[in-house]
Amino acid sequence: MPAAAQLSSKPGAVVTTPHVRAELVAHAPEGVMPGAPVWVGLQIAHQPEWHTYWKNAGDSGLPTELNWTLPPGVAAGEIAWPVPKKIPVGTLANYGYEGTVLLPVPLEVSSNFKPPLALGAGASSMDIRLKATWLVCRKECIPEEGEFTLALPLQGSTALHKADFDAAQAAQPQPLAKAGAVEVDGNKLQVRLEGLPAAAQGKTLGFFPETPELIRTAAESGKDWTQSWQGSTWTATLPLADQRSASPTTLPLVVALAEPDRQPGQPVAWRSEAPVSGTWPAAAAPRAEVSPALQAALAANAAANSAASGSPTALPPQPAGTFAVALLGALLGGLLLNLMPCVFPILAIKVLGFARQAGNRSAHRTAGLAYTAGVMLSFLALGGAMLALRAAGAQLGWGFQLQSPAVVAALAALFTLMGLNLVGVFEFGRAAPSSLCSAQARHPIANDFLSGVLAVVIASPCTAPFMGASLGFAIGLPATQALLLFAALGLGLALPYLVAGFVPAVARLLPKPGPWMGTLRRLLAFPMFATVAWLVWVLGQQSGIDGAGTLLALLVCMAAIVWALTLRGRTRLVIATVLVAFTAVLTAAIGRNVLQTVEPAKLASNTSQRWQPWSAARVTELTGAGQPVFIDFTAAWCVTCQYNKKATLADADVLADFDSKKVAMLRADWTRRDPAITAALTSLGRSGVPLYVLQVPGKPPIVLTEILGKNEVRAALASL
Repeated sequence: MPAAAQLSSKPGAVVTTPHVRAELVAHAPEGVMPGAPVWVGLQIAHQPEWHTYWKNAGDSGLPTELNWTLPPGVAAGEIAWPVPKKIPVGTLANYGYEGTVLLPVPLEVSSNFKPPLALGAGASSMDIRLKATWLVCRKECIPEEGEFTLALPLQGSTALHKADFDAAQAAQPQPLAKAGAVEVDGNKLQVRLEGLPAAAQGKTLGFFPETPELIRTAAESGKDWTQSWQGSTWTATLPLADQRSASPTTLPLVVALAEPDRQPGQPVAWRSEAPVSGTWPAAAAPRAEVSPALQAALAANAAANSAASGSPTALPPQPAGTFAVALLGALLGGLLLNLMPCVFPILAIKVLGFARQAGNRSAHRTAGLAYTAGVMLSFLALGGAMLALRAAGAQLGWGFQLQSPAVVAALAALFTLMGLNLVGVFEFGRAAPSSLCSAQARHPIANDFLSGVLAVVIASPCTAPFMGASLGFAIGLPATQALLLFAALGLGLALPYLVAGFVPAVARLLPKPGPWMGTLRRLLAFPMFATVAWLVWVLGQQSGIDGAGTLLALLVCMAAIVWALTLRGRTRLVIATVLVAFTAVLTAAIGRNVLQTVEPAKLASNTSQRWQPWSAARVTELTGAGQPVFIDFTAAWCVTCQYNKKATLADADVLADFDSKKVAMLRADWTRRDPAITAALTSLGRSGVPLYVLQVPGKPPIVLTEILGKNEVRAALASL
């Protein structure tokens, strides 16, 4: 036997996090050659109280995944999972590993394998690369990953980790000679296994089904399920899960000795693939993993990985429903969007424009078509940009543009200009070049088209009824169908004005032109200024009080410059020049405050003590302890969110119901871009806020409507 070869200790063979130490190890007792046993594996050493998961994680969690990059002629098999242990988590239970565990994987070396020569080393070796992801949990859960590289010598015995692989082999379930049998009896499983060795007979065995969400994982032997022996035959009666998600015809399962009953050098567990007889009871709707929030964190982690690798993230399954229903929902959602407060300023201006053209049916029709074109093309552009960015790996959702402080500041400046124009501080005809004014007069439809564009810009942060489900459905569709949904949404928003342009009866309802129009125009300036105040508040949520104060100062300077440009003669030139110079200096000195994003922790002092910040770890901890959770997916720029927050979620009776049911209240603030929240929305079939979810451990999440009513919330809480 040749001398034992040494593994090359390349950087990257070990990954250390605050919770685990993960190392790529190998064992080739006869060297690397066709037909010889070659093993590699990920060895995970957990910090005290932390654990990772088996192939069936139990009531929560996810199994470790290993993705190999190997030389041509070498293939990796499946993980040879060691027997797990049952880990109680509140009223739930998981299957996983604590301490140190090795997940071994066999390598198959084919006859056409050609070993590469290690340059300058005088010997040959092959590089093994591994990308691994795992979920490590204590009370909270942390998704982690690592990339590993190992140079495996081709000659001699690689025996550095022989003891570790031997221990992992000893922890493997041994196959039973007889398949055993499983019978479905109502809401219970009757399991029968034969041929178990004498060392196991009479002992209490642990039961580990490889099919997830099948039995009640937290059931205790002797209390919730029974087992007995008749010679070498073991029988057990186990309760089915309340939310069973599978009805298999064959059940792969593992039974294992309790740790005190295990003897060195003797098998500790046995595996069977038993056929299932009997009729399964009707399965309840499949539930999510321990929470949509946990799925969100993992999806965000996967999205970051795929963005780094340049490959798109796989999307979750599409929500149930047909494309036609989704189109109708988008149309109705767009129509109802006209009732949202955020679009009132633009709608009022449109009504004023229609009133100016009273009696001119041709102008009405042209204006309606131009406005509709502006709305629909803007929805298509915004939706296309969101879909393209998501395909590139960015975690974005509806209203994503207002997650940028720069966009919020630009909109505040635009609405300030519009308000100053409406109140009469300046006229575009006096401030703009004469060529532009004449073009405006020759092509008035440009104004109608641009008003449609502006309506979409300020309406996009809102989510109306029917709209949320349709937009969430669009995320999982091919691009053409998804864009049709965005077009239907735009048609719904523009439909009232399109109908008004083509139906004379609607147009006759408008008042006749008169002096009242000047008063209304000035009155409309105040909704514009109210919109500016809202945008400044939104920016304050993103950039802090300094950012909001800076934006206000810059808006005042801009208003002063606009006023100066309305003056005449040399006074106009002097005052405007001084103001422009002062604004430039001010922008250079403090303008960066507008664009910076303040960390959420610095804004946490504004959060009510009743509401806790949302995180995957917090949701996992609460649901693991059996506590119901209510999640408010919200954003400062979402007007509907703010209305629901004040009108419903602050109601004394609603809050009393939350307290009486001991429901934890979490707030997922999407004001700033947050990939984890975006992924959580996607996992629930949504792409924007508001979204309200009541989650009860062991049950599917309850998704409430976008326009949240007190009775709806109280009814959902009463069902707990």
